[in-house]
Amino acid sequence: MPSVPTPDIEATLTRVARHDAPRVLSVLATRFRDLDLADEAVQDALADAARAWPRDGIPDNTGGWLMTAAHRRAIDSYRRRRREVQRRQRAEHDIHENRFTADVGGERMIDDGEVGVASADERLRLVLLCCHPALDIDAQVALTLRLVGGLTVTEISRAFLVPEATLAQRIVRAKRKIRTAGMTLEMPSHIEQRLDAVLVIVYLVFNEGYLSHGEGNDPIRSDFVDEAVRLAEVVAELAPDSAEALGLVALCRFHRARSAGRFAPDGGLIVLGDQDRSTWDLAEIRAANDVLGAAMTMMRPGRFQIEAMIGAEHANARTATETNWPHIVRLYTQLSAMTDSPVIALNHAVAVAEADGPLAGLTRLDRLTRLDDYHLLWATRGELHRRAGSFEAARTAFDRALTLTTSDAERRHLLERRSQLPGDPVR
Repeated sequence: MPSVPTPDIEATLTRVARHDAPRVLSVLATRFRDLDLADEAVQDALADAARAWPRDGIPDNTGGWLMTAAHRRAIDSYRRRRREVQRRQRAEHDIHENRFTADVGGERMIDDGEVGVASADERLRLVLLCCHPALDIDAQVALTLRLVGGLTVTEISRAFLVPEATLAQRIVRAKRKIRTAGMTLEMPSHIEQRLDAVLVIVYLVFNEGYLSHGEGNDPIRSDFVDEAVRLAEVVAELAPDSAEALGLVALCRFHRARSAGRFAPDGGLIVLGDQDRSTWDLAEIRAANDVLGAAMTMMRPGRFQIEAMIGAEHANARTATETNWPHIVRLYTQLSAMTDSPVIALNHAVAVAEADGPLAGLTRLDRLTRLDDYHLLWATRGELHRRAGSFEAARTAFDRALTLTTSDAERRHLLERRSQLPGDPVR
């Protein structure tokens, strides 16, 4: 009967799956030119580790153990597939040998010797492949978390409220599209454009944890927040000349630094101006300041750097009254010139309201389009009408926001704000 993994072994296996497995996968996918083969080999090696380590003990070099085991698994699979092809096409053996890139190098490629760790180049190739523009956004997110982040299908499906079978099929279809469309692990000619897509995907992952969608969910999913920060740091490490990658790291860390102040003990949402700033993580803020400073020295401004500068203004203000709202408005003006995002425009209006009063903010809100079904537009309208003394308009806006939000914490916050308005009590 197999041994039951101890908590230490379970924790080690989780760490290896998160940190070492993506590195091993990138090596095998690059060398065998087959994403499915590489993924299967890594998963088989992780299963081997789950069986062997409780019995034999945790190896000193877990990453090296996984690399060797996965490489041998990949060799076995490669040889098996090769024999199957040879049986079917024995008469065309020579043609077959010349057609398949993975055959180049012969026994040198499939040597059973120890394989080195993944280079930055190999890992970056995998990241870029997962975010190939030919794949839709959902597939990019799923593949990035699965192959680069090392999350399981179960973890990803649970986080995004998608049935596990649906998520699994999404990943299978994405990998099939990569194979049939001939998408390669080669570096694209315009890597900066592909890096932009990678950063957007990582930020989507961060927001999925930080803003926590779906009824009944925890108000924040720290595991997804932490995973997104780790992915952003991986991309910044792999692309050290990208100021935007550093900007995203800083932005996520500024947000994460104040996670403890965003919610009351009962799970209720606390708006930024009312948060207890003594709960914010000052060490995280200092680290984010350092990363942002490094990005800005590159003198290549971009969206994530400017958003990080806005985050820095909030994070470094020790009281709400110390927040430099006029500077934040200027930053949003610069950011709006870079993107036509209606959400950025909404945040710009909020900053204007803080700097110049609620009526100025409402004037900007009246110019917005494409956000009629976005609950935060109506929540913002409700708040600004409340401040301006337009209580009926505030009540109407809060009611509209309540029909649109899917977050339990935001729903409770809206109900509380509505109940504080003079007039009829909340229904």
